[in-house]
Amino acid sequence: MSSYSMAHPATTGTWQLPERGPVAMISLIIGESAIFTIFVVAYLFYLGKSLTGPTPAQVLEVPWINTICLLSSSITIWRSEHAIAAGKIARFTLWWTLTIALGLKFIIGTATEWRRLIYQDGLTVHTNLFGTTYYSLVGLHATHVVLGLVMLSLVLLIALAGKMSAVYLKKIKVLSLYWHFVDTVWIVVFTVVYIIGR
Repeated sequence: MSSYSMAHPATTGTWQLPERGPVAMISLIIGESAIFTIFVVAYLFYLGKSLTGPTPAQVLEVPWINTICLLSSSITIWRSEHAIAAGKIARFTLWWTLTIALGLKFIIGTATEWRRLIYQDGLTVHTNLFGTTYYSLVGLHATHVVLGLVMLSLVLLIALAGKMSAVYLKKIKVLSLYWHFVDTVWIVVFTVVYIIGR
């Protein structure tokens, strides 16, 4: 045995690799954040440069209810984490279902908004620069919400099948991290598109 290991016995074998799940999700979030940053910068760069209408001020309505629903889902998923950590599976299932319902309300609200913009206001991705950047940015976020809802729904199916337990807590936390990211991104998108952009 070397003199170093004899002098420092407590330091040997104490370091462990971080868990793969959180590391993978954080890496994904960093990469996705970079993509969203590019889309946000593009939206701001082309803001007001459309040669034809409609303009944001003419057609956009601030989606307050959708925003409240999506941001509230961060609270419900957080409550879900605490419920499963305490072994309260029924309560976990309730909060998890409410999280999905709030996410669905957001997506339905986005679809309703797009339907109005396309069929009533004539704004499509080909109409002007505003249409192109708007649908690209908001659509990118909506895609992430839909992906999150698919994953949340799979977990709900496991819970409804009676196979959910505190053993899944670490995986639940990883998925919750993704959902909080989606909600945080919406704050940026909402501010850029519906507050600054109008």
